Amino acid sequence: MGNQVEKLTHLSYAEVPTAEPNGFDPDDEGPRIGVSYIFSNDDDDQDEHVDRCSQDKRAANHEEKPFDPRDELACAIYYRDECVHETSAAAATHSAESLLNKCRPGDLLEFVATGQYPHWAVYVGDFQVVHMHRAEIKNNFLTDVSQGKKGRVVNALYRYRALPPEVVVRNALDHVGSRDRELYWRNSECFAAWCRFGKREFKIGGEIRIGKQPYRLKLLFSEKKSHVLEFQSLEDVIMEKRRNDQIGKDAVTQELENHLNTAQEHKEGHFGN
Repeated sequence: MGNQVEKLTHLSYAEVPTAEPNGFDPDDEGPRIGVSYIFSNDDDDQDEHVDRCSQDKRAANHEEKPFDPRDELACAIYYRDECVHETSAAAATHSAESLLNKCRPGDLLEFVATGQYPHWAVYVGDFQVVHMHRAEIKNNFLTDVSQGKKGRVVNALYRYRALPPEVVVRNALDHVGSRDRELYWRNSECFAAWCRFGKREFKIGGEIRIGKQPYRLKLLFSEKKSHVLEFQSLEDVIMEKRRNDQIGKDAVTQELENHLNTAQEHKEGHFGN
């Protein structure tokens, strides 16, 4: 029998080797192995579970917790020394109706809600978007896709050169109806970003995961407090970033504090022995 590979999923920072807050670890001169999502499910599939849980909670509480921009965690993604993605905390969001007046064909849209993964889509004109949802590329009206969530145009988050708008729209429409094994992207963000920038790094297996980790995810908790994680592929960084978006800034902060406290206790115990 051949080797069996266990499914790898991210659980918490206790399982993720991290760098020191300034991005460097004085006790380790070698590369650090970041978490790999190579066998993880598309996190948009997990939205279905989140939606069911949200519906159960709404039934119990008779209201949905509103989106709180203060719980967003700002971050930046670096490829070696180049910043390729940057978000700022509390970026403005709009209702679906207001968003229709702001977007143009080829724009990338992000819909956000507390406790859920951000959902990305490509605006293709005529009030419609193309998006990846539950392992299928779909063409729907923007207002239907929003499902009451706030949204925003996010063309500038990734710092790659964008393709012409007509090419972005064609990239999206050409894949409508693709599903399951026909898909080359792990989530809605990877698909939408690929449509706009055309870079293979957004595709599943677009980069070989060997050698030193060239990507760094810098979590920006405040002007003076940050933390850095290292990864082997852009795909893995995006999965981690989206997980942080889903659980929120407070939960990420608590995870990190618990991890660093555990690491410090382990270090003190080692020297004590």
